[in-house]
Amino acid sequence: MTKFTDLGLGAEVLKAVAETGYDTPTPIQEQAIPVALTGLDVLGIAQTGTGKTAAFTLPMIERLAAGRSRARMPRAIVLAPTRELADQVAEAFEKYAKYHKLNWALLIGGVSMADQVAKLDRGVDVLICTPGRLLDLFERSKVLLTGVQIMVVDEADRMLDMGFIPDIERIFKLTPPTRQTLFFSATMPPEITRLTQQFLKNPVRIEASRPATTGENITQYVLRVPHKDARAKRIALRTLLKTLDITNGIVFCNRKTDVDIVAKSLSVHGFDAAPIHGDLDQSLRTKTLDGFRNGNLKLLVASDVAARGLDIPAVGHVFNFDVPIHADDYVHRIGRTGRAGRTGEAYLLLTPGDEKNYDKVVKLIKKEPATLDLEVDYSDLGDTPSRPSRGEGRQGRGRERKAPERAPRGRKAETAPIAPPAPPTPVAEPVMAAPEPVAPVTAKPERTNNRRDKRPEKSRGAPQ
Repeated sequence: MTKFTDLGLGAEVLKAVAETGYDTPTPIQEQAIPVALTGLDVLGIAQTGTGKTAAFTLPMIERLAAGRSRARMPRAIVLAPTRELADQVAEAFEKYAKYHKLNWALLIGGVSMADQVAKLDRGVDVLICTPGRLLDLFERSKVLLTGVQIMVVDEADRMLDMGFIPDIERIFKLTPPTRQTLFFSATMPPEITRLTQQFLKNPVRIEASRPATTGENITQYVLRVPHKDARAKRIALRTLLKTLDITNGIVFCNRKTDVDIVAKSLSVHGFDAAPIHGDLDQSLRTKTLDGFRNGNLKLLVASDVAARGLDIPAVGHVFNFDVPIHADDYVHRIGRTGRAGRTGEAYLLLTPGDEKNYDKVVKLIKKEPATLDLEVDYSDLGDTPSRPSRGEGRQGRGRERKAPERAPRGRKAETAPIAPPAPPTPVAEPVMAAPEPVAPVTAKPERTNNRRDKRPEKSRGAPQ
């Protein structure tokens, strides 16, 4: 069995690794570290949970150990899609580089830019950052990228989902073509493939998959929701929560907008819940996560992107409000519970429009969650039209518009006399349902001057 001592790492790095309690590398670490130490480009196809952070952090520390930093000229940059992931990389770097005199800075939005500039002025070896904040500082002439020797792109497919690819392309062009690139992505959609072909030099391709299994100590359930109406899922979730003895739990949604809607719905109906996503001010995000970790907050509502990088060891319940689009995300989601020998419970809400994605999950984990027999009262739905569940397209929104029919080519459209309009028929006055309670208006978090790492969301009223 391969050990870290077999990978070509120096004594200082090995000592730091040993102090973390690890002695055996994961498959991605075993394959990527020796290649990265040679200076070759690496294309790593690896998901969260495979140990890829150490796969690029350890060789980067080793290769930077001999040089010195200069003011505003980092020697390496690590690009991450979210603040949480960037923070996770920073923690790993601090842990593994403890016996090296390397300086690093974390550049993310939502925190003081002045403190970050002060670090850059003193000189840093490694910048760990989100793309938007890095470009903000570059445009203010606070950082130069002409001295970059190593560039790491982490979770590139998530960058694509979040619209950061143009920023990534620009950063690539601002760095020297002689740099080494360590590029990691869980999947390889066409846009990511194009990016690697354009900016990587004969990369060594390494693939390592996370085990497609779920812990035996996690009990899995599926709750079938017979309505496609998005409100039906919120009703089902609230009903389910009332039947459980919950210490804490994470509710996963596929989209950031749904995170806000679900969190507000739970709060309006008396549940202790808060959202976590990229549009929150950093101080509020930190406060929310600290409250969840210390037990002051019971329910955390998150998207897959926002939850990546969060280190919360003791989670009792996981709720899949949406069936994940990528089946492997289901494994990652429910892996938040049942850790360190603890038992955990995972629930999935399944609507008629989710069957395709659900079948992919079942195929991946090679078993079907137990069907939960729960009586849910959907009578509050009535006949009032509302936003459909995500994945159902835009059906039912607005007024249906029918395209005019055209005559076949080569023939003129026939005209017919227009009949006089029929007299109007009296219509009964509709009976309006009593309004539900409206969520209290909370103060908006203080806006920062970082505009790139944020994506505006449409404001919605108190959800049902």
